[in-house]
Amino acid sequence: MFTMKKTVFAAALALTGALTTQQAFAAIALDRTRVVYNGGEKSISLSISNENKNLPYLAQAWIEDAQGNKITSPLNVLPPVQRIEAGAKSQVKVQASPALASLPQDKETLFYFNLREIPPRSNKPNTLQIALQTRIKLFYRPAAIALDQTEAATGDWVEKVTLTRQGDKFVVNNPTPYFLTIVEGAASIKGKAVAFEPVMVSPKGSATIEASASLFGNSPVLTYVNDYGGRPHLQFSCNGASCTAKLLKEKN
Repeated sequence: MFTMKKTVFAAALALTGALTTQQAFAAIALDRTRVVYNGGEKSISLSISNENKNLPYLAQAWIEDAQGNKITSPLNVLPPVQRIEAGAKSQVKVQASPALASLPQDKETLFYFNLREIPPRSNKPNTLQIALQTRIKLFYRPAAIALDQTEAATGDWVEKVTLTRQGDKFVVNNPTPYFLTIVEGAASIKGKAVAFEPVMVSPKGSATIEASASLFGNSPVLTYVNDYGGRPHLQFSCNGASCTAKLLKEKN
């Protein structure tokens, strides 16, 4: 699964007896599932659209830090609120402040981009209006560790990642300066998926896969999410408790 999360907010609620009418489809859509803000850029633009062909919606956007606190520095969003007409498209700009220079310049920093839709007020009685919120990861990537388009999609940097077996669990070791999100795993490329919660491993950090290591065998295949939402596969070769990675690249 992707790291994009949907949170449901009740924008307006009117109850008469037990009857309600729900409108629970997402109207405001974002053009991506994650954002990479490269060092040296003054701003980046994200495309948003109103998928509702009949009603205008407000789109509210903001940035949170890794702890979930709403911030306006070192990254901010403009405009914070905008009206998008039915079926129309628009853009949201993420821009940096001078404080961006105070972030670590040898590894990525995690933020979250949030986009909430605000529906128009309904004049109909017994109506429950639902506003959906999209929350995706936003990575600040300093210029010193920039990746080109190919490297960002299927770069060999990910082959530095290793697995270590500790008891009945595998620990993912990430010596790279990039965040790594593991979303799937199996004992082989066509094997049955092993059930576990996605794991995000911090730069130069480690994290445990909460599933029995025995389910992965001696040649685990882990799937991670790249900059574009793609899902490349890593094939590991284990010798004792240590496993090294090889990126499985798609054949043209």
